[in-house]
Amino acid sequence: MEETIDIRELNEKIQAESAFVDLLNSEMRKNIVGQKHMIESMMISLLANGHILLEGVPGLAKTLTITSMAEAIQAKFSRIQFTPDLLPADLIGTLIYSQKNESFNVKKGPIFSNFILADEINRAPAKVQSALLEAMQERQVTIGESTFKLEEPFLVLATQNPIEQEGTYALPEAQVDRFMMKVVISYPKKDEEKQILHQSLAKESNGIKPVLRPEDIIRARSVVRDVYMDEKIENYITDIIFATRYPEEYKLGKLKGLISYGASPRGSINLAIAAKAYAFIKRRGYVIPEDIRAVSMDILRHRIGLTYEAEAENISSEEIVNEILNSVEVP
Repeated sequence: MEETIDIRELNEKIQAESAFVDLLNSEMRKNIVGQKHMIESMMISLLANGHILLEGVPGLAKTLTITSMAEAIQAKFSRIQFTPDLLPADLIGTLIYSQKNESFNVKKGPIFSNFILADEINRAPAKVQSALLEAMQERQVTIGESTFKLEEPFLVLATQNPIEQEGTYALPEAQVDRFMMKVVISYPKKDEEKQILHQSLAKESNGIKPVLRPEDIIRARSVVRDVYMDEKIENYITDIIFATRYPEEYKLGKLKGLISYGASPRGSINLAIAAKAYAFIKRRGYVIPEDIRAVSMDILRHRIGLTYEAEAENISSEEIVNEILNSVEVP
């Protein structure tokens, strides 16, 4: 009985703490038409302290979405266009010699912001990608002999263009795994397209008002960790992850020859914290199986390796995730 009372109290606390979600959403809607899933995913990764890899053709409001969110949160924003001639120093900064002082001064790069848009990340060579990787993972940057902590909140939103493969450098699996979510975005619906057209032709554009501060996000993150997760839900997460590694144990023997490697423990950690953030966004103090199913695709699609056999049969990681979600027993 005591646990039920605790859950009720927790639910009330989460409902009060998550009130800003609707504010932030309505502010973003001033500039963004449709793309509900992209906005939701950005909120989840912001609250869960993760990073996003966005895949979609150009012109789907990826840049506009992250700039709108940065404005609404009063956070610093940097957009870095990744190109084949980009150097790590262009990203993190460098040491510049001052003749006047006869010493080296640190010139910080664009990575020193709260929101980083790494546009077309697969266009830059491996050494630039690894510089970004250190910043994402360690939340710090080393310039010369000095190490600098990055400001919180720190969110990297990297974009990939799925069409052009010429002149691109494929992201290594280990690096892709550092992204909490890989979100695939598609074209807007017909009525949304008309609304976009009207909005772009309007004489006055809608300005985004600041509704939050970065410290509100940091406080909300600690509240997200308090969202209740039952042991049955933890077992459900473990079953989904283990089904990506040993499908035959979950009556999915047909997938055995299609998966070269399954999700790592980072996958289960991310699945749990993303589900808590999703419950928080839905203004609930506890996680239900639907929360797990809602975030599973974005958490797992880039964590499952496909064999040559799967590629020959044109089977995608999305199909495998769906197969697993439909077969693993829901608590």
